[in-house]
Amino acid sequence: MTKGLKICGVCDPTTLDYILSHPNPPNFLGFITNYEKSKRYIKYEKLKKLIKVDRKNIKFTSVLVNPTNEILEKIKDLDFDYYQLYDVSPERTKEIKFKYKVKIITAITISEKADVIKYKDYLKISEIILFDSKGYHKSESFDHSFLDKVPKKLNKMIAGNIQIEDIPDLKNKDFIIDLSGSLENVNGKKDINKIDKLLNLYAKYED
Repeated sequence: MTKGLKICGVCDPTTLDYILSHPNPPNFLGFITNYEKSKRYIKYEKLKKLIKVDRKNIKFTSVLVNPTNEILEKIKDLDFDYYQLYDVSPERTKEIKFKYKVKIITAITISEKADVIKYKDYLKISEIILFDSKGYHKSESFDHSFLDKVPKKLNKMIAGNIQIEDIPDLKNKDFIIDLSGSLENVNGKKDINKIDKLLNLYAKYED
């Protein structure tokens, strides 16, 4: 069982530098690597420069939607700690994991309770299971009670329109909390003040 905090969709050096220098940094940072429809998508050359930093023990995560061999070959030397995979079969996930020697976060997208059980197909090949809402470029919610029967010992992450104000209720749950859209301003850019509020609030509830 793993607990922690992830900020997803970091795409500019100012935001990244702020997070890295914060006294209460998150455990994971996510970078949208190949999903061009997302406003948080980062082109390869920019990404390569962006993540060439002292990571301060934060796990850098490449967020990939059904990645092609081309993009996987392109990013293989960027030393991501995890690949977070959407819309990838168990067989393909296993292939990626062993070929690129990378830890895997498998994203299971949830719109109804029956979707949850799909995680069982990935248990032996994923370090973490992410339960997320449907839709990649728009933050939406799903009913978290769908996860009540998921084993506590499973390393799991939860996303889907989670708000800063939800942290006190979620902090003592047995999963990593993943936020993105709720940390942005009206222009879709990460808001330093919101990030600061999140990191300080999470630290307040640290076990």
